[in-house]
Amino acid sequence: MLSCFTVIYDACVLYPAPLRDFLIELAAARLFRARWTEAIHDEWISSLLARRPDLSRDRLDRTKELMNRAVPDCLVSGYEPLIPIITLPDPDDRHVVAAAIYGRADAIVTFNLKDFPNSSLAPHYLEAIHPDEFISAQKDLDEAKIVIAAQNCRERLVNPSISAEGYLEILRRQGLPKTVALLCPFTEVI
Repeated sequence: MLSCFTVIYDACVLYPAPLRDFLIELAAARLFRARWTEAIHDEWISSLLARRPDLSRDRLDRTKELMNRAVPDCLVSGYEPLIPIITLPDPDDRHVVAAAIYGRADAIVTFNLKDFPNSSLAPHYLEAIHPDEFISAQKDLDEAKIVIAAQNCRERLVNPSISAEGYLEILRRQGLPKTVALLCPFTEVI
């Protein structure tokens, strides 16, 4: 059963591959409804290509298509007319809030909490939430799905393979200490 709680993933949480993979796996498990836009895709892909010239646009476009296929009804479109009414510290982030409003989201999952102040989001019944807070809050919904998502992500890391402890360290380095603490008791199955 798909939860009606809906989030927009900001580009900054899709940029790092391990976090992106875990967030997509959680969304595919239907704990919540995750959405994004083509503009958000463009933002994380452009940032990644700027820092990683060894990656190709074609490879990242394939990743984008796989993400879109993994999460049904993930793409929000038609939000653009709302952009001018949004007030944020960084006008370049207005498209994220516009997509959240148009896509009927409850929250924006982002590392950049200061870029999405409550004073700007509350009138639209939105909140910004750090990915670690967001993921750890899912524990009360279905802890097993979180563990299985971590297991699936770790099992896909085959070249080289990564131990469960190694995978949890990757998540810790992604800024997810609460999530790692939640997953530590399940190391043997991850």
